[in-house]
Amino acid sequence: MAEGGPARDSDSEAGSEEVVLTPAQLIRSLEQAWMNEKFSPELLESKSEIVECVVEQLEHMEENLKRARKGDLKVGIHWMEVERIRYVLNSYLRCRLRKIEKYFPHVLEKEKTRAEGEPSILSPEELAFAREYMTNTEAHFRSVALRHMPPNLQKVDLLKAVPKPNLDSFVFLRVKEKQENILVEPETDEQSEYVIDLEEDSQHLIRYKTVAPLVASGAVQLI
Repeated sequence: MAEGGPARDSDSEAGSEEVVLTPAQLIRSLEQAWMNEKFSPELLESKSEIVECVVEQLEHMEENLKRARKGDLKVGIHWMEVERIRYVLNSYLRCRLRKIEKYFPHVLEKEKTRAEGEPSILSPEELAFAREYMTNTEAHFRSVALRHMPPNLQKVDLLKAVPKPNLDSFVFLRVKEKQENILVEPETDEQSEYVIDLEEDSQHLIRYKTVAPLVASGAVQLI
């Protein structure tokens, strides 16, 4: 990868504490966030700090490559790496926007009811987009259908009308840190709850709801 300086990523659990990442660590963090977002049924916590750092890193890499000697084979390889990183970044952001559009009432409700100090699942730009999307959707419903209906039917509860993310769906994961005593809910009425241990580097197919906290903490990686 083209040379670049270290990036700073704020630690959401430590408040104002900052962690210095090398360019390789930064890109790895983006790829992990991308994979988790891609395979998670719900919208995950925003990684806006990582996104901002990656954008700065891409700009720095491009500046270095523009100054590089023409015809150098390494330059072409580095440009391919820049395009790969840009693809991952764009795919990550598009994936989040699709989820916001699909689950916007629930996303905004979760944002509105989150506890003080709890990290937001939306970046400021995503929050503005979600609010505008909801306003436009409500205006469209009124214009196309609701205004033509009896007064008692001219209101729609979007929280009930729009399906929630299916947290009972199954996901593949790889364990990054050993986890013990994970409570697994029964899949049928005949079964009962049971406890499992997740060994480091092991892979599992499991209900998302069971491991959602582990995905959020980074203890497991969706694959």
